[in-house]
Amino acid sequence: MSKTCAKCGKTIEEVVDDPAADKYPSCSACWKEWTTYAVIVMNEMRLDMSLPEHRKVLRKYERAFFGLEKGVSEIEKKPENPEGEHGHHH
Repeated sequence: MSKTCAKCGKTIEEVVDDPAADKYPSCSACWKEWTTYAVIVMNEMRLDMSLPEHRKVLRKYERAFFGLEKGVSEIEKKPENPEGEHGHHH
């Protein structure tokens, strides 16, 4: 049975030679794109992969990248910045 890439929707022809890729069905092109993006996320957010909470943040981006989690599309420079600050507080 062939698998379909979670990111691009194409049938996966070749198996990605990375045990981490087994978490999400992805073609080699999309997996390569993710690994490149992951480095950008880690650098931008200064993630330390030795810290469990930092690995959790990266996993959230990974899930979002493969369309499994909504709400994270861009790297959050300032996560503490609430959305819609111009709302009325009564």
